[in-house]
Amino acid sequence: MRHALPFLLCTGLLGGCASGPDDIAGTWINQPAIEAAADSGKLREALLAYGPTLEWRFAPQRHTAWSSNGAEFGEGHLAPEGDEHWRVTFHGDYKEGFAVDGDELVQKPSASAPEQRFSLAEEAADGLPGQAFEQALYAALFGGDWEIREGAGQQGRVRFHPDGRVEGLPGVERYALCLAGDCAERSEEQEIIWLQNGEQGREWLFQLADDELSIYTAENQALHSDVPQYRPGRRAWLLERD
Repeated sequence: MRHALPFLLCTGLLGGCASGPDDIAGTWINQPAIEAAADSGKLREALLAYGPTLEWRFAPQRHTAWSSNGAEFGEGHLAPEGDEHWRVTFHGDYKEGFAVDGDELVQKPSASAPEQRFSLAEEAADGLPGQAFEQALYAALFGGDWEIREGAGQQGRVRFHPDGRVEGLPGVERYALCLAGDCAERSEEQEIIWLQNGEQGREWLFQLADDELSIYTAENQALHSDVPQYRPGRRAWLLERD
């Protein structure tokens, strides 16, 4: 959750090289992870199955690439390796290879990750790396209009916007999902959502099943640890999508 978890910037190697082809330019998102999460409602399982990288952003004319895993982002040096093949080198000579396969970008298998596939984002991204993936994920999971079936504001209408805004949920102005990092260790099974009103916010747990969204209070079971361990408490809201 970007508002709560600082991003780690990995310094790239920015030496010169010949300009790479422009067809890799732009922002590429992990569409298989989004589709798996939307189909199953199990966000954590989808990210584990199709991650760990959620977004790549390439600027061939600057010889630079950025990546995001949902909690951290890295910056590396981009160089071509023949027709429709590229290499990104990070600090410490850590490398990732890429190729174009139709309209998909393939991240080749490496010592640190399996093969992954990415689709070009529909809209150009101008924020931090990872935001294009987040917005596409939010739209896929929570898009549409919801009715409050249980909880405060019952029978009211709710809309979750891809940019993190919320309309119609009492006492909530913004939301964010836990994708990776420290927050992912705070619950073994349940999905974590951050709900915020003004400057105040906290973590809740949610369950998405088809067109029903349950939001629970997060009860901390950790007695002697600084790291919370949450389990679902009472259900605060049950929403149903039209």
